[in-house]
Amino acid sequence: MVFWEGYISDELMGTFAPIIVYWIYAGMYLLLPPLDQYRLHTRKEEEQKNLVPMSSVVKGVLLQQLVQATVARVLFLVTAKPVSTGAAVQPSMPVQLVQIFVAMFVMDTWQYFVHRYMHQNKFLYRHIHSQHHKLVVPSAIGALYNHPLEGLLLDTFGGAISFLVSGMTARTAVIFFCFAVIKTVDDHCGLWLPGNIFHIFFQNNTAYHDIHHQLQGLKYNYSQPFFSIWDRILGTHMPYNLVMRRDGGFEARPLKG
Repeated sequence: MVFWEGYISDELMGTFAPIIVYWIYAGMYLLLPPLDQYRLHTRKEEEQKNLVPMSSVVKGVLLQQLVQATVARVLFLVTAKPVSTGAAVQPSMPVQLVQIFVAMFVMDTWQYFVHRYMHQNKFLYRHIHSQHHKLVVPSAIGALYNHPLEGLLLDTFGGAISFLVSGMTARTAVIFFCFAVIKTVDDHCGLWLPGNIFHIFFQNNTAYHDIHHQLQGLKYNYSQPFFSIWDRILGTHMPYNLVMRRDGGFEARPLKG
């Protein structure tokens, strides 16, 4: 039993809940006070280094989410059980947890190799992936700011493949995709907040991804959004020290490169 049962289908919830969660969670970061003592970059750095206005970032994210919602609707329609056979039976909680873990691994694997190739292929980087790196200083709102083709290949297809391979139901997909969205936004928030649960349980976190957005780490730390396993196995992991800046806040300093 879930709170939306009887009001909206699992398929519709799986389509639109991740979008709503994205703007709520990213908006929370936007509404926070400056919190300079927890920032990985100063506000001055953000203004000087980022090469795209926030209005363009918002438009780019909305475009990607439109594509994601369209693909999600088609995916759920194709995989939905016929009405005559009844609603899909929800697996037990342990089975759902295994499905979510499988989906996390599949998504990480897909995104690592596609992301890495977009850096290694000069044409793809110059004309497609460089759009995301215009946000040299990452921001929560810009977590899904990508070229439309990258958004389709990296995030939308990655999510679809994770859903199909894991065998999860639409109801489980609501949980998985909302969690993935929250994690992705958090990785781009630019804040090292005390007690952040993602920093405690995931090595692939805000500072880890911040390294990738900097010049020294551009060819490292490709893994996203959950684990760092492929970076470690394939030699693209860049360790770092998190140090306090003299003017306040933190800085993730690469230990090589």
